[in-house]
Amino acid sequence: MPLIVIVAGIILLFVLISVFKISAFLSLLITSFAVGLLNRMEPGAILQSIASGLGSTMGSLALIIVFGAMLGKLLEESGAAFQITHKLVDLFGLGKIQIAIMITGFLVGLPMIYNAGFLVLIPLIYALAHSTKLPLIYLGLPLCAALSVTHGFLPPHPAPTSIAFIFHANPNLTLLYGMIVAIPSILIAGPLLSRFYTKWDLVPPKELFTPREFTKAELPTFTVSVITALTPIVLMLSGALIQMLLPHGYANTKLLKFISDPSVALFIAVFIGVYLLGIRKGKKMSDLMRSLSSSTSAVSMILLIIAAGGAFKQVITDSGTADYIKQTVGGLNVSPLVLTWCVATLIRFAIGSATVSCITAAGLTLPLVEGTGISRELMVIATGAGSLMFSHFNDTGFWMFKEYFNATIKQTFMVWTVMETLIGITGLMGVLILSHLI
Repeated sequence: MPLIVIVAGIILLFVLISVFKISAFLSLLITSFAVGLLNRMEPGAILQSIASGLGSTMGSLALIIVFGAMLGKLLEESGAAFQITHKLVDLFGLGKIQIAIMITGFLVGLPMIYNAGFLVLIPLIYALAHSTKLPLIYLGLPLCAALSVTHGFLPPHPAPTSIAFIFHANPNLTLLYGMIVAIPSILIAGPLLSRFYTKWDLVPPKELFTPREFTKAELPTFTVSVITALTPIVLMLSGALIQMLLPHGYANTKLLKFISDPSVALFIAVFIGVYLLGIRKGKKMSDLMRSLSSSTSAVSMILLIIAAGGAFKQVITDSGTADYIKQTVGGLNVSPLVLTWCVATLIRFAIGSATVSCITAAGLTLPLVEGTGISRELMVIATGAGSLMFSHFNDTGFWMFKEYFNATIKQTFMVWTVMETLIGITGLMGVLILSHLI
């Protein structure tokens, strides 16, 4: 049974990492091969799936992670992150700093995919934790919750937008309903959940953040700091809005789509940062390039681990687990809102990808919507909520959280997996309440 194989694979992965202390990268590759064999895949097919998963994950995330690390290094070493965090504290005060982080994460998360938004903002969280002496989890969890909710619930993200078209839902109405559901989801999975981990002494990885003090003369202005940090956000948000407003096939749409791509937007931001935070401050290009090179080497193992997680996901996908789940739940007599959430949850648990989970679930449950009077917009949100449930080893977000928060496997389960599950459950509850009101 495919689901039993998945559970066995998760146990094997946990044992390899926690008991035998094998690196996460190697453990993921070993487990991927073992899961493929248990699902009766040919060894050659398993290798092909692993290579495909590694390649597709690296192809979609490599440039984002590398350019994100470069931008983060520029913000850190120049003092721009320090400048921004102090302004946030001045504006909101320490008592409301989590609210400021949630708002920032929400606004950034609307146009940016989770990985890109996380990598752009994590240097600010590092700097804020250092300057305020507040726990890293206390500051980081509201950010992760806001980014995750926008990723799963709200257009113009690719997954919610795609399933809005599958369900023939109104994207603007989906965004409105999604924002209503998003508020309690972020509050519960962010500030409220973070209260349980305030005694945890997590610190940023040394290779990604080195605390230092700046003189006033060394610091860039707040305006320059914000321009550099917000460049990728503005480019991506502008691209999303213009594509929605301009007619299809408009002459400049291709160019706008190109520069609003997360990789290109971060690339542009890096060069703006090199000039504004480096050259303009009198730094030598050779020194700047040396610093950027060190930032890329720092994330090399992180990138390999995330890619190996993609390989694990691909083996599970190619073994037919998603098809098995579709066949198993297809005949159940349940409310379409609950059914699409359950299907997305099962597929998410099995293969890790939130995007694949919600698109697959939407395709399965679409026929159930006809003639029921169920809001198609709520179907989109319910599917997205289910796609965030039970994140574990086969989810790249799981590994990003672990590596960037310098957490153990156990701590990652206790924080990241719990956070994602709370968002999924709160999302379903919000959808069910709205279904009785609209």
